[in-house]
Amino acid sequence: MPDTDIEQDAEIEQDAESEQGMGELLDSMEPIRRLRRGDVLEGVVMRADADGLFVNIGHKAEGIVPPGEMRTLNAEERKGIEVGDEVLTFVVRPDTPEGGPLLSIDRAVGETGWRTLQKALEAMSGLEGTILGFNRGGAIVEVEGVHGFVPMSQLVSVPRDNFQEAGPRREERAEGEEPAGAGEVEEAEKPEEEPREDPRADQIGKVLKLKVLEVNRGRNRAILSERRAVQEQRDEQKARLIQELTEGEVRKGRVTGISSFGAFVDLGGADGLVHISELSWNQVGSPQEVVSVGEELEVYVLRVDSENKKIALSLKRLQPEPWETIHEKHSVGDVVDATVTKLTNFGAFARVESSVEGLIHISELTDRMINHPREVVGEGDVVRLKIIRIEPDRRRLGLSLKQTVEDLE
Repeated sequence: MPDTDIEQDAEIEQDAESEQGMGELLDSMEPIRRLRRGDVLEGVVMRADADGLFVNIGHKAEGIVPPGEMRTLNAEERKGIEVGDEVLTFVVRPDTPEGGPLLSIDRAVGETGWRTLQKALEAMSGLEGTILGFNRGGAIVEVEGVHGFVPMSQLVSVPRDNFQEAGPRREERAEGEEPAGAGEVEEAEKPEEEPREDPRADQIGKVLKLKVLEVNRGRNRAILSERRAVQEQRDEQKARLIQELTEGEVRKGRVTGISSFGAFVDLGGADGLVHISELSWNQVGSPQEVVSVGEELEVYVLRVDSENKKIALSLKRLQPEPWETIHEKHSVGDVVDATVTKLTNFGAFARVESSVEGLIHISELTDRMINHPREVVGEGDVVRLKIIRIEPDRRRLGLSLKQTVEDLE
């Protein structure tokens, strides 16, 4: 075979291999996805001038971000943008008469925020938001570039009294907040006699920890809760504290609330309850007699219920039990004032101290024959009694009325 024929065959074979390699390369390349309005894409700045930014987003033509679509950037940030920088953009129009898509940095920030809110809602995770202002129903906040709304009932750090003092005001409504009903007349539409300073003004700019309750992008509606975020944080703190606490130890705390059945004490992120029966060895009519809100004190850890996440505390366990020190205060033969607390067939019980009661046996009430103690004393009577027996180990105190009368005679 002539050399020329061999060379031609080699060239044909090489061309075939080249075409096959090119075909495989083309097959491996993903087709350029068609742009749609609302797409949020990362791009690389190819040019920056007075007309805006020209950005490569992997499309057939560079997109442009006009100056009016990057107002969220301050002057220094705009000047600092250089060729090669990556920017996040929102597709406003997929195609323009110039050929490239119209992009927006401002809207990309907002869309990213909405996506972040949606993810936080699904994951039940927390976010931070800044108070921008207030309306009649709650606070307007900015979260991840989105204007959201925290209803008054879901606010913790802004006292509800502030809303009552300020009264209804006509302010900028949060995105997605329902407009006032047709029958409602807003305060700003009425003539005010005297302008009042809004007590909530000093709250503007405050950063809140929030949980997302609802996200509706179509209605530009984002509802958030500070209360839920705070409660979740306290629950986590309480779970950690319960693991750390040991029954019998003494902790410092602060009284955060008082109810008819006891006082709540914050031990550092979690509350424990001091039941009214654990406030004092003495009889307590109301917890306010012993503690007050805001008071700092030491408490005894009585019980820790990990399963139900409850902490029982005590104040009286930090003081000696009256029966343990009764010999320091009283001796057999002493005459004391006491209050009759209960009548039985065999005698009457009388309280010598707030938490120490003794028995006046029916035979120690009077020298005369009686059928029931009520013939001599009644509940609530204050009488002078002689101590005739002290048995602290058995928690028993023997008292006598007739011996006191005999001594007086």
